[in-house]
Amino acid sequence: MLQIIGIVVVFVMVFGGFWLAGGHFEVIIHSAPLEMVIIGGSAVGAMIIANSGGNLMATLKSFGRIFAGPKWKAADYSDLLCLLYLLTKLMKQKGVIALESHIENPTESAIFTRYPKISKDHFALHFICDTLRMMTMNFEDPHQVEDAMDKQIEKHHHEALVPANALQMMADGLPALGIVAAVLGVVKTMGSITEPPEILGYMIGSALVGTFLGVFLAYGFVGPLGTRLTQIIEDDTLFYRIIMDVLVAHLHGNAAQISVEIGRGNVPTTIQPSFYDLEESIKEIPPEVG
Repeated sequence: MLQIIGIVVVFVMVFGGFWLAGGHFEVIIHSAPLEMVIIGGSAVGAMIIANSGGNLMATLKSFGRIFAGPKWKAADYSDLLCLLYLLTKLMKQKGVIALESHIENPTESAIFTRYPKISKDHFALHFICDTLRMMTMNFEDPHQVEDAMDKQIEKHHHEALVPANALQMMADGLPALGIVAAVLGVVKTMGSITEPPEILGYMIGSALVGTFLGVFLAYGFVGPLGTRLTQIIEDDTLFYRIIMDVLVAHLHGNAAQISVEIGRGNVPTTIQPSFYDLEESIKEIPPEVG
């Protein structure tokens, strides 16, 4: 919603200010379509050159994510902490062997199926299960596990940033492509140098529309959209770091309640559940689930 408001504000402030200053829209309206073909078309072409097919599809899909915001909400963090509480409590009480049925068939696990949104996230599910699977194979050194998990998160984060980097590359190139369009307009104008001043002025104005559109699109839309996507990816990555924090805290020998409290402390402040809220959520878990 805020992104839509921002787009409207950019349009109103730029074109409203131009109108209040006595500007006339005839040249812009007449020139913009062809200038957009040159600038927009070449920007898309450059993106195709610079990216693989998979990266292009991921970039297209990312636009919905920009307007939807971060995937993980406050309730999801509470659910994650409850899920990790159940898993670490089971390990403490019955040992890592008791986890095998849950991590080998998470779709049939009473623990995982209680939290469907987390279970449907491919990376989160496999990140948890693979780490627990390593623990069942006596890979229990907290520092080694933390290092291995951190590398997995960094790999996932790097891959998730591909669409944001593609948008930023487009934003960086748009001003230069606007200049290309403007130069072509000037070349066209120079071919009509014998025309009267009023016609030449109109043609030069049309050429400058290219420079305007390149800068306007880069800094008013594409660049901010890329920045917003980066912020969303950063926010969502914190969710996976909570998983690492809790499981590493468990390996340091902490009780399940302490491990999830360490994880709760690292949840972003604006959506962090309170100690008592998390305690109530844990108490609401049916005994048969654990």
